[in-house]
Amino acid sequence: MSITRIKITNLLKRPEDIGIGNKVNVKGWVRTKRGNNSVAFIALNDGSIVQNIQIVVDLENFDLETMKLVTTGSCLSVTGTLVESQGQGQSVEIRADTIEVYGTANPEGYPLQKKGHSMEFLREIAHLRPRTNYFGCVLRLRHAMAFAIHTFFNDKGYFYLNTPIITGSDAEGAGAMFNVTTLDLQNVPKTPEGKVDYLQDFFGKPTNLTVSGQLEGELGALALGGIYTFGPTFRAENSNTPRHLAEFWMIEPEVAFHDNNDNMDLAEEFIKYLVQYALDNNKDDLDFLNTMIDKELIARLQFVTQNDFVRLTYTDAIDILLKSGKKFEFKVEWGVDLQSEHERYLVEEYFHKPVILVNYPKEIKAFYMKQNDDGKTVRAMDVLFPKIGEIIGGSEREADYDKLLNRVRELGIPEKDVWWYLETRQFGTAPHAGFGLGFERLMLFITGLSNIRDVIPFPRTPMNAEF
Repeated sequence: MSITRIKITNLLKRPEDIGIGNKVNVKGWVRTKRGNNSVAFIALNDGSIVQNIQIVVDLENFDLETMKLVTTGSCLSVTGTLVESQGQGQSVEIRADTIEVYGTANPEGYPLQKKGHSMEFLREIAHLRPRTNYFGCVLRLRHAMAFAIHTFFNDKGYFYLNTPIITGSDAEGAGAMFNVTTLDLQNVPKTPEGKVDYLQDFFGKPTNLTVSGQLEGELGALALGGIYTFGPTFRAENSNTPRHLAEFWMIEPEVAFHDNNDNMDLAEEFIKYLVQYALDNNKDDLDFLNTMIDKELIARLQFVTQNDFVRLTYTDAIDILLKSGKKFEFKVEWGVDLQSEHERYLVEEYFHKPVILVNYPKEIKAFYMKQNDDGKTVRAMDVLFPKIGEIIGGSEREADYDKLLNRVRELGIPEKDVWWYLETRQFGTAPHAGFGLGFERLMLFITGLSNIRDVIPFPRTPMNAEF
């Protein structure tokens, strides 16, 4: 009778459910193999947990040629008896009865033979790096955070809205967007005036990959009350910094009848929920990353959950920075967009707490943000975290048609591209607010890793779209 496979996490976490002395089957990939002429010890991992299960092999009971195929990276099915472990580090191990080799891994060519590979090297083998402990932890945590995001908003009664990936508008006004076209780039059709004839393109107009689902998200909020988006977004910035990707994921709630105070309350509750979820449900992964990557990781996560966020205006923040006596690389003055070094100073050195900044100068913020009565600032809010800087950006949205139209015209945004957005302010407009959380920025904070390319399975950066 065949024995059903059991995941290694269940064996290690709940061996009592199986029972010492019972037969088990596990399947996974060999991390290490050691031993002598009579016994071999195989560390097997199936991706369900960072720890390996030890397989004890009495070599006199196994074919020598089969055992030669058992090398680091090979894939096995092992059936044996669950026994108490004689060594340290885990309570149980498996004494093998049978071993089937599903897939071999030539030791001469398998690139993960040794420990201690650099992150830069692992980026070059993104097709294999999920098999390392580092990226196993990252991918399990990505899953946990995605699940927690949906759980949080579902429990609040918000609705998951799928906004378009292909769009004709630029939500951020950044201009750095990827074009989407079916035109023959070797023979682009032209109008009599010599311009690109987009009427011959698939959509009949210029289109791009989205930089944000926010504008469409607002349409959902003004019908359903509260929605959230969670999907891929794209920026065609030629940037090779550790904080930028060309393809990344965003979570963007939009909520009708919220003002900016409600918005800040939601953002703080949301981010604390996610961090606490990781602490509660991914202890093994966080312990590993705390030991191997950042020894302050868990303390920093607990720091966020245990502290109320400081709230202050952009103007007050500028005053604090100017009086700090600290020499910053980037100049501090009212009207500039704060850099990461400024944000981290406020969080890590001045307040020693997460910070939410509000009421930014309107000239450095997007057109859709609600204008304050002073005529100079808008009801923006950014959440600043230790080690990261800005992790959430949002605002109360401008609900007044005339003010929004004037701002669109001030910035030279083509009205034909946002007519539908403007029209929502003419038909049953309502106060509403929302924010965006970059999923990979969140993952940097949750994992303690320092490069955003290491918290996404297949990073897209300038000159890199290999996998």
